[in-house]
Amino acid sequence: MPEHVMIIHRWTDRYADYAAYLDHRAHRVSYLTTERAARHLPTEQAAGVRLVDSTEDVKAVHEAVDALIERSGPPTRIVALQETDLDLAAELRDAFALPGQRTGDLLPLRDKLLMARRLAAAGVAVPATAAAPDHEAVAAFAARHGWPVLVKPRRGTASAGITRLASPGRLRAQVFPHDTDLLVQQWLPDQVLHVDGVFDGAELGPWRASRYLNTCLEFTTGSALGSVEIDDAELLARIGEITAAAVGALFTGPSVFHLELFAGDGGALTVLEIGARPGGAEVPFIWREVHGIDLMAAAFAHQTGTPDPTPRRLAEPAQVAGWLLVPPSVPPPCRVRALTPPRADGPRTGPYAQVLPVEGALLTGGGYEHAGARFRFRGSGSAEVTAAVRRAMREASLECEPVDPRAPGRLVVIGCGNPPYREYALRTVAGRVRTALVQGTAVDWQRRYVADRFRVTDTSDAAATTRAVAALLAGNRGPGAVLTWDETLLETAAEVARRLGLPHMSPEAAHRCRDKLATRRLLGAAQVPSAGFRHVGTHAEALAAAEALGWPVVVKPRALAGSIGVARADDPGQLARAYDQALGASFPGIRAPAGAIVEEYLPGPEISVDCAVSDGAVRIVNVAHKRLGFAPHFEEVGHLVAPWRDEPWADEVRSVVTDAHTALGIRTGLTHTEIRRTPTGPRVVEVNGRLGGDFIPLLGTLATGVDPVAAAADLALGRAPDLTPVRDRCAEVRFVYPERDGTVRSLDLTAATAVPGIVEAVPLAAPGTELLLPPRGIVPRLAALVAVGDTPEECAAALDRAQRSVRHSLAPLL
Repeated sequence: MPEHVMIIHRWTDRYADYAAYLDHRAHRVSYLTTERAARHLPTEQAAGVRLVDSTEDVKAVHEAVDALIERSGPPTRIVALQETDLDLAAELRDAFALPGQRTGDLLPLRDKLLMARRLAAAGVAVPATAAAPDHEAVAAFAARHGWPVLVKPRRGTASAGITRLASPGRLRAQVFPHDTDLLVQQWLPDQVLHVDGVFDGAELGPWRASRYLNTCLEFTTGSALGSVEIDDAELLARIGEITAAAVGALFTGPSVFHLELFAGDGGALTVLEIGARPGGAEVPFIWREVHGIDLMAAAFAHQTGTPDPTPRRLAEPAQVAGWLLVPPSVPPPCRVRALTPPRADGPRTGPYAQVLPVEGALLTGGGYEHAGARFRFRGSGSAEVTAAVRRAMREASLECEPVDPRAPGRLVVIGCGNPPYREYALRTVAGRVRTALVQGTAVDWQRRYVADRFRVTDTSDAAATTRAVAALLAGNRGPGAVLTWDETLLETAAEVARRLGLPHMSPEAAHRCRDKLATRRLLGAAQVPSAGFRHVGTHAEALAAAEALGWPVVVKPRALAGSIGVARADDPGQLARAYDQALGASFPGIRAPAGAIVEEYLPGPEISVDCAVSDGAVRIVNVAHKRLGFAPHFEEVGHLVAPWRDEPWADEVRSVVTDAHTALGIRTGLTHTEIRRTPTGPRVVEVNGRLGGDFIPLLGTLATGVDPVAAAADLALGRAPDLTPVRDRCAEVRFVYPERDGTVRSLDLTAATAVPGIVEAVPLAAPGTELLLPPRGIVPRLAALVAVGDTPEECAAALDRAQRSVRHSLAPLL
């Protein structure tokens, strides 16, 4: 039985249900996948998860395999259910001497020239096929077998790279790539059928044959591709015979298969090719939904050596199934402009299921799963389903506009924040790229940066926000992007980006950052230095947690921001007050999950680390030293950005921050991580999936010349940001607080602005503003003072002088 099963996975839809196939509690199950594909995986039950940009990136894959082995031990089984990953899985089985299909077993199923030779040797009819190393070989083949011919990769999938050459002139224009082995094959003007099913190693198990409507090759040039199962008993009998002969000639053990063959007008059947995997497009779905058999479960069982749940025979089907793929009107990359689904006047005329991209979505291609709009059909017979599919072919359309990655982009900011804290960020973005805005209130001061490019909508509603963003991106020929620096809208922005196919941190990673309990659990599981913790729901549980962790402890809400509701407790009395405060705390726009977190207190100075993350590579942009006040609360009263790369703790901080991003699955974006430098080393307080607040990005720009806001915009557009420092100075912000609770009567920063070394003096509280000191109020600040100097001492001296120069008056609260 399996002990450590390593699964290579790339689908983003629910093609396979691994948690149902193998008990993740009884076995170690690790996943090697991509950020997009991890969405439906049971990652919380997994022994380990490693994300790569692509499972075809050999170097990244091997590094990920090494990391999974370090965590869970050598694999005892390797699973890969998608055709493009079969070679990788076989190579890994070779390397670790594991059971299952090895490279030698797989070779005649992946090398189409060898496949044709093996089938011909077994007496199975195949088209004439030969190697095609150059023009001369193809010309000689065509002289023997006639034009047209097909030139295709010896290893390939989904008809990618296939060219139909109809004359010597077309052949002369054909380019032969130096890094891809090609073959040439006789072109047959016959109908194309496909057979999907299970081979138990000795004989055929359940199988179904279908007829393509159009061809896979035509689909690559923009035609819709449909398929309908065959109910002609005489034809099925002959298909069964050639299918049994083909799988017997090629397979060395049990396997799910996908066979394609030609059916000539005279009834002759000729095998085109066969794959050792479940069929693509909608085949796995219709088998589950219409026939009650999970082909993925069978393939998983074959690769893990567990019992195959598939029945030996497929019962006489009560229904015939079919499917349809509708490609975009222009080649990818393109953006969906309008989608017209087929009419569904009744169950016999329309699809029973469909997968549709939203308007505004970016389509980049990448196999049938991401080819456009997908539809599934069922009915009482082939004629009925064929009529429904052909009707859908006529009615359905996916109108798209081309996207030129080299053309100027457009970035949509979701939510903007208050002008004192975020106007500099919007100004920076608008200075780099044509910027638009979606927010829940009317545009005011932002108009000078976005003109008429804005929409007002409920930004807590992902669907409404998606429609607003799509409308703002429509008509733009260049790349599109979304960005938020609003903590309350991080998950909305991530979901909008997912729906529109835009670069962004995944919604799952955004949630892990927002929910501090999820953060703690994942960091603990990955052994990233963090804090011991307990999730509590009562005073008694909080007290028990504190006793177990050891005094003092920190009590915090699960998902607020700005250290709101966070307090240190040194004894049971303080703990009770801190717990009540955590449960009662609120932050505009954030609904806190149930309960609170009690965690061990981490002694030592606190820093924040801003990172640019691209394809999983984490690069530190700047480090800020946090100034805290109003103990036992953790009010952030200032921040200092200073040179850090030569500090004795720099390498360890870099390592811990990188490991934290890996554990949380953060692959893209600008992040803000808070670290305590404890006597035992750096430990993670939290990771925020957005730009730092409190003017920290501005401090980074002033101190180093590297603008984190510009980096965030570049990452959102899918570009590599320039992170090269041009100076190494210090910049510090200090927030001015009132001496007591009150209502602001007046505030004068004129003298503070004139102090040498002060570059910004920003009013934060207008007359009439009520300010309540912590823990009663949320960031009750009068002003922000920003200084620049060559040393921290220079900054501190300037800030001291400026703070003494601030003039304000308060009215007592009634």
